[in-house]
Amino acid sequence: MAWGIGEFMPTPDVALAVGKITRQASERIARTAFALARQRRRKVTIVHKANVLRKTTGLFLEVCRGVGAECPDVAVDDYHIDAMAAHLVRRGADFDVIVTENMFGDILSDLAGELSGSLGMAPSINAGGTQAMAQASHGSAPDIAGKGVANPVGMILSAAMLLAWLGGERKDEALGQASRAIDGAVAATLAQGPRTRDLGGTASTAEFTTAVAQRLSDR
Repeated sequence: MAWGIGEFMPTPDVALAVGKITRQASERIARTAFALARQRRRKVTIVHKANVLRKTTGLFLEVCRGVGAECPDVAVDDYHIDAMAAHLVRRGADFDVIVTENMFGDILSDLAGELSGSLGMAPSINAGGTQAMAQASHGSAPDIAGKGVANPVGMILSAAMLLAWLGGERKDEALGQASRAIDGAVAATLAQGPRTRDLGGTASTAEFTTAVAQRLSDR
């Protein structure tokens, strides 16, 4: 569209946005979700707004349900995005893999990060068919740059996710083991300390990272 992001203004006083949902992209992410669920608790929750956006998120819901029908060993449910936000706060532990479109996912991932203790806790990976990019969900934080107070967990776990993805792509178990080792070292550090300020501790970014690295070297 006009600015490459689906937005345009026919007049200075009217702004419009167009959402794009395709069957191909919906099926790809749905298959990824169900494959991931089979490695975890075998449960997928589809999040949509098909009661209002009947054609776009309705198509997404239809495709995800279709993929789910091919996976009888995985439990499937679905919620509207507004209800899902409430359910995550009230009973987040009931959910495992959540599959949704980009904007809803962006909102829910930040909410989930805060529920785990801090937005700095949330890792992420953007994976295509042949390439992937890892980054923490929170993005940049220029207001605290250079102060040594940022929580590095999101960045560290994003790197672990990338190693896991590479291990799957290359059929390299060593990469998967490295990913799990990083996950374990982070979990142990969070459980035993030190912790960064956003988690109620006093450790700097470097001190927390050093503790994680030490636990990795002790394995």
